[in-house]
Amino acid sequence: MPTNHQIHLDNRPTGEAVASNFKMVIAETPALQDGQVLVRHHFLSLDPYMRGRMNDAKSYAQPQPLGQTMGGGTVGEVVESCNPRFAVGDKVVGMGGWQEYSVVDANQPGALRKVDTTHVPLSAYLGAVGMPGVTAWYGLVKICAPKAGETMVVSAATGAVGSAFAALSKARGCRTVGIAGGPDKCQYAVQELGFDACIDYKLHKDAASLGRAIKEACPNGIDGYFENVGGMVLDAVLPNMNAFGRIAVCGMIAGYDGQPLPLSYPALILTQRLTVQGFIVSEHMEVWPEALNELGTLVGTGKLKPRESIAQGLAAAPDAFLGLLKGKNFGKQLVKLI
Repeated sequence: MPTNHQIHLDNRPTGEAVASNFKMVIAETPALQDGQVLVRHHFLSLDPYMRGRMNDAKSYAQPQPLGQTMGGGTVGEVVESCNPRFAVGDKVVGMGGWQEYSVVDANQPGALRKVDTTHVPLSAYLGAVGMPGVTAWYGLVKICAPKAGETMVVSAATGAVGSAFAALSKARGCRTVGIAGGPDKCQYAVQELGFDACIDYKLHKDAASLGRAIKEACPNGIDGYFENVGGMVLDAVLPNMNAFGRIAVCGMIAGYDGQPLPLSYPALILTQRLTVQGFIVSEHMEVWPEALNELGTLVGTGKLKPRESIAQGLAAAPDAFLGLLKGKNFGKQLVKLI
């Protein structure tokens, strides 16, 4: 069995996460038992939710244990199998974590899923045709509930979730507006992802200024908003929400370092009779087959062309993750392990 490099959470951050919170270790891979398979990871997913799990605090997910491999989504190839449902060479997606190999009990429901790379690249199963894509699908379809002609807005527009949101929203006949950081990202959002407009929040020093730019891009107001950021962005969006608008709250990355995120005008939730709903996509597994089918079709037919930021090698994972939290990635952040 191969020697396995892993990255553990060594200590918990106080305030901003730093590279010294992580530690590289070398472990021996145990021999397979009946029902298990050995997966060699090709790509590791880095996602903002991982920052919350680094804290020892009450949340929707258990904290990441210290001294253990950081959890996370992976795609790879079966290199040894003691399970009749998986053969050597099968391409699979799972939650292998920040390591080169994982031993998986493939009899556990949902632990490992075979994927077809004929029309969809393997890496896309960690992004547009994976958890981020299904997150966009659920927030849009089930919470924002779009109708043709309505205006849908998403923050972090060029990330893995935002790019899928654009394709799904446009497919439903909606005016689709993004909020992103920097001219390159905004240009990409409009020219490649199909957004009708994209607002560069970095050009605005406060919520009032950003709110005016949002109003210009959304002359008929906002009917559905997908929230990834919080803070100033949410303060700028709320005054532009139409009566009976819907807000899907997926993330609050502006507050992931532990700073409180006060809301300037919460009364707007009442006066505009807004529906504001937080959600965790893993609690809605019943929609995954339908969502993945639509997302796979969009990628396979070229209607969704998600961009990827790829760090090389396991040792690069901590710095790539910290960069993701600061918006340094352009598209889905991955680590290539092979």
